[in-house]
This record gives sequence, C-alpha cells and structure tokens, in this order.
Amino acid sequence: MSDKAILEIRAGAGGDEAAIFAGDLARMYQRFAENEGWKFTVLDTSQTSLDGYKSFVAQIRGEGVYEKLRQESGVHRVQRIPKTEKSGRIHTSTASVAIMPVVEAQEVAINPSDLDVSFFRSSGPGGQNVNKVETAVRIVHKPTGVVVSSQAGRSQQSNREVALEVLRSKLYEAQIEKQGQEMGELRRSQIGSGDRSEKIRTYNFPQDRITDHRIGKKWHNLEKILEGDITPIIKAFQKAKKESEG
Repeated sequence: MSDKAILEIRAGAGGDEAAIFAGDLARMYQRFAENEGWKFTVLDTSQTSLDGYKSFVAQIRGEGVYEKLRQESGVHRVQRIPKTEKSGRIHTSTASVAIMPVVEAQEVAINPSDLDVSFFRSSGPGGQNVNKVETAVRIVHKPTGVVVSSQAGRSQQSNREVALEVLRSKLYEAQIEKQGQEMGELRRSQIGSGDRSEKIRTYNFPQDRITDHRIGKKWHNLEKILEGDITPIIKAFQKAKKESEG
C-alpha cells in the first residue's frame, strides 16, 4: 500500500462551472484527508476568479492513501443549476481526477537531459505574485511533453524535488496504462487504470444523488459527501473488489 499519492484535478467541459466543480472536488478530498488524519499539501494550482480551479495538484500522505482513493481516477460529471446561471437551467459539466501513487526514483528512470527546467514566482489567486523570489519550478519532460510544476515549497530545491516526484508518478501511470492496453481489457480493469474519457460518476444536484457508473451504486445526501464524507463510496468499492476476487 502506497502511503503517498498525487491528486490532480482538471476542469473539463463547462467553462466557469467546470472550474467551480473542480474546486468542489478539491475541497471534498481535502476534507476527507483531514478526517482521515492524513497530510494534504497543495503543490500547484491554476485558479479562476469564481472560487474554481482550471487545475489543482496536491500530495496526500497517510496510511493506505492510494488504496483508498485509487477508484477516484476518471471523469466526474456534475448536473446542477450554476450560480452563474440566471434562467435556472441545469448545466452538465465535467472535471477529471487522477490519483497516482508516488513511486521511488529507481522505479522510473528519468534522464536529466530530457528535462527542461524553469523557475518563476509563486502566484496566488487572481495571478498576483506572492513571492518576490523565483522559487516555483516548472519541468517539461521533452520526450512525452508532460509538464509539471510546484510552488508550495519555500526554495527552488524543495519545489524541484516535489515536481520531479509528480513527474515520476505521471510517467509511471502512463507506463501502467500502456501495459494495461497491451494486456487487454480484463487486465486493465484489474490494474485500475481505465480510460479517463469515460465518465465514472455523476453528481446530480436536482435529485440529490451520486451515481457511480462502474459499480452501479447510488448515494443520496450529496452535500454531505462533497463535504468530505466519501467513506460509503470507498467501502462500496472495497466490497466490490472483494466480491470480484472471491
């Protein structure tokens, strides 16, 4: 069981409302982590003006983090009347979630010459610089085009180490996904790295219902779940896994 995981949330289709939903999901996982007694460190964000995020990256550290959260990876869909909607129409928006295990350096070889490293000033909400020194780090992995950045640490060195950790997790996950595709559907479902373009879960506000499309389960009291009470969902997945293994 990995005791460290990288959480990445990206706003999908739906403009401002998708970014607000991405913010709701970020808060949900942060509250859940607090309830579990885990350490939740925000590494990098791209905020919008309406309490939302275009992207949100955090590290979660605690016992069994990856095993408990791995089923959260995929496209999450929300159906509700946005705060920005004047005519009361229900909108459908999406955000993608990735939960990646933090892997040791020896598990993923990274050639330093493949990296393009740059430094910039940390920025807060609205884009204003919160740091007068260029401590934030952005790394581009040239062979794959994967871009990672970290601005949580106070020094270039600490941010560089965190960014490399995120990069290793992303490259490792890409390897697993590629292996899964090569081994066929059954193996890929066992690896738990399915196609992210498929919607895994729908949050329907008018009907106060969350539906997970993979195991066909529904839960009510949506607001409570978004406040971090995702234990019933985790337990349902643990039960489904045991049944499939049995």
